[in-house]
Amino acid sequence: MELTIAVRGMSCEHCEQSVEEALSGVAGVTTARADRERDAATVEGDADPDALVRAVEDAGYEASA
Repeated sequence: MELTIAVRGMSCEHCEQSVEEALSGVAGVTTARADRERDAATVEGDADPDALVRAVEDAGYEASA
């Protein structure tokens, strides 16, 4: 399953990497890709959308599924 979530607050490549690492730590995620220009992150796998949002918020960014 592929899911795209809105992520606000990314301003550089390091931000994208931080979001990707946070998402990759969620159970069920097989791949995660953040895109600061689109203010979004795309996740593949079978993860709980609420857990994805929490992970991004815990990393210091705003998110919504």
